[in-house]
Amino acid sequence: MRTTPSRRRRRRERRRGGLRRWLRRLLLLALLWLGGVAAHIIYVGERDQAADPAVRVDAIVVLGAAAYDSRPSPVFEERIRHGIDLFERGHAPILLFTGGYGGSGARFAESEVGRDYAIREGVPADAILIETLSRNTHDNLFQARALLRARDKSRVIVVSDPLHMARALRICRRLALQCLASATPTSRFRSLGTRWKFLINEMYFFHRDLFDAAPEPDEDGGRASQALPVPAEPVPADPAR
Repeated sequence: MRTTPSRRRRRRERRRGGLRRWLRRLLLLALLWLGGVAAHIIYVGERDQAADPAVRVDAIVVLGAAAYDSRPSPVFEERIRHGIDLFERGHAPILLFTGGYGGSGARFAESEVGRDYAIREGVPADAILIETLSRNTHDNLFQARALLRARDKSRVIVVSDPLHMARALRICRRLALQCLASATPTSRFRSLGTRWKFLINEMYFFHRDLFDAAPEPDEDGGRASQALPVPAEPVPADPAR
């Protein structure tokens, strides 16, 4: 029996209707997934695992951020100040600053800027470690691990911005670092626009990390960290550099 044009049209419409329904379902699932990822990133950033005064670790690791010559950027200053606060509350005997040189013309590494700031605030020079090689979050923690392993230590509190914390903890797990999260209580990413951009960026890294299963290189296979000597005397408030 021959199929009439009207029947063929109805069949095509049913197929198209079924396809549209599946596309709508897939879109809904994608939106639910992305909403869950965003909620996870926000939730992790709002937890302070160092809130208990009894928490003790081997070191407080402050993740690097931009520095303007010898001055920390507002974002980095928030991290430095929070790291100093955790140190002064007795959570760890070591304050470890990470971050290398921001560009070919940079005179100071981010970690050097953080160290000098902490010394001016009264942190003993011999309680500070720095590394000067890293250029991103993964390398911040990789180089910190090298310094800590040389001292047979692995338990740390990681300091960064709230929305950055979920990624930092994922990297800690891959590097076999025992990390607790303590995000800065205030963030320079305050406006809706900057916070939204930061969140989108971290959602991208979340999905990238799902498919990035490359094994982590051992210290012997890469560049060694540099535990640079800190000055014996506190740096003046306005160092002439």
